[in-house]
Amino acid sequence: MSQKQLPEKSAEIEQLDPIKYGDVFNVQGELASRPIAPRDAAAMQAAENMVIGKTLKGGSAAVMESAAALNERLGLSGHNNASNLGREEGVTVSQKTRHGSRVVTEAIGGQAVVGSGTPGAVLDKDSVNIGEALEAAALSMGDKTVDQSDASAIQAAEMRATGRNLTQPGGIGALAHEKLERDKCVTREDAERVIDAEIRNKPDLNITPTPPGIGASMAAAATLNQNK
Repeated sequence: MSQKQLPEKSAEIEQLDPIKYGDVFNVQGELASRPIAPRDAAAMQAAENMVIGKTLKGGSAAVMESAAALNERLGLSGHNNASNLGREEGVTVSQKTRHGSRVVTEAIGGQAVVGSGTPGAVLDKDSVNIGEALEAAALSMGDKTVDQSDASAIQAAEMRATGRNLTQPGGIGALAHEKLERDKCVTREDAERVIDAEIRNKPDLNITPTPPGIGASMAAAATLNQNK
């Protein structure tokens, strides 16, 4: 009896690169080039729950889970995959109170991936805002046709920027930064929501955003803001 063969990956999927730690976190060396693996994300979530009592909104576990889920869905990572650094050096989460604010520090492979107080909606004037993150994504994606996942990610970003549950006619679809009535600086929670929207709306694996894409650009902007 012949065995059932799995369908081959399309040429487009084979050319894609997985989302790596260096795409969404300010890390260096070997860790930066490692794909975000499902087992690493699960370990970070467990560490957050153990130390803090819950999974942080916009924290590293949430971002890692979204990125790892996309890598797995595209066939770029196995469900039981873990990075070498994650297996050998593990993940750590710690928290302390400073000047009345809770400061959470999270690390993987010995490198801090999150170290901040409770996220705020508005950061300083030098921070990257949502419109600028969308512009960066547009530049990186070039002339690629916008698909459903892109549209959903843009819609989620617009709602995060304006604080409304409805998108505005003539909003960021044409000129993301200029068309928003008001913008806000990108936070981890913003990046998490946009990546989730991008993942939820991928009906066809043959039609995928070119990395880093909208969600990854949002995550990178959140990291830049956090490290200022």
